[in-house]
Amino acid sequence: MNLPRDLSVSSPSNPRLKALVALRRRRVREETGQTIVEGHEEIRLALDAGVTPRTLYVAEELFSPSGRAGSQEIGTQPELVQRLRAAGVEIVRLSPAAYAKVSYREGPDGLLAVVDDVGVPLASLTVDGPSWLGLVAQRIEKPGNLGAMLRTADAAGVDAVVAADPVTDWGNPNVVRASKGTLFAVPVASGTTSETLAWLAHGAVTLVVTTPETDLLHTEVDYTGRVAIAVGSEKHGVDDALLAAATHRVRIPMHGRANSLNVSVAAAVVLYEAVRQRASRLGGGGPA
Repeated sequence: MNLPRDLSVSSPSNPRLKALVALRRRRVREETGQTIVEGHEEIRLALDAGVTPRTLYVAEELFSPSGRAGSQEIGTQPELVQRLRAAGVEIVRLSPAAYAKVSYREGPDGLLAVVDDVGVPLASLTVDGPSWLGLVAQRIEKPGNLGAMLRTADAAGVDAVVAADPVTDWGNPNVVRASKGTLFAVPVASGTTSETLAWLAHGAVTLVVTTPETDLLHTEVDYTGRVAIAVGSEKHGVDDALLAAATHRVRIPMHGRANSLNVSVAAAVVLYEAVRQRASRLGGGGPA
């Protein structure tokens, strides 16, 4: 098979690079239906999840000789480039100066890809099975928090994450970065709060909403059926509509001066209570 020759760009002022930098803006992402993913591990995870990049930008001078992420062997950067080249992905080689123009992370490893934007209409997601587990993130403002919740959702085996009244979009490069690529491994959707509540009701989902304004601890409810856990914005928490629709309102016990946790941490605490209970049920015991 004759593979196309790689393109090369050395000038930071190249129009192609200007278009790439423009994808950092939400309006451009929405107009083009594309976003950017930077990093060996993130691109590999996206590829493993079935996402084929449109273009891969490469700066070999920045490659790590080991190709490792911590103690986990993930292969080398040249192997990933060859894998994408064999799949017919356009490869563009950049000079270090040109790559510095488009990179958006500290300590880049020389790989940046353009992919189709993620997220689907809420109506296209289905609630399947008696033990479906979802996460609802309402009006989350910080992309880093949304990305961190996706990492937790992937680790906890969450079936879907819904952004209700989203402030940031799923394709925000900082969401992609904070998710470490798990954005592509977990089904995600967006909708208004009213659409989200109607969708959950249609699926007969128990809604557990986190709030400090309750006496019920997060360990005192049953998470073993069809359950969605909802967390709210960093400044204001969940709104009255979510609170009114909640099957259970729960709080995480706080023993210090602060009355709440970071929203991504709170989501992780409650999700892993659900994981614990489900594992206990499978092992023959009930919720503690």
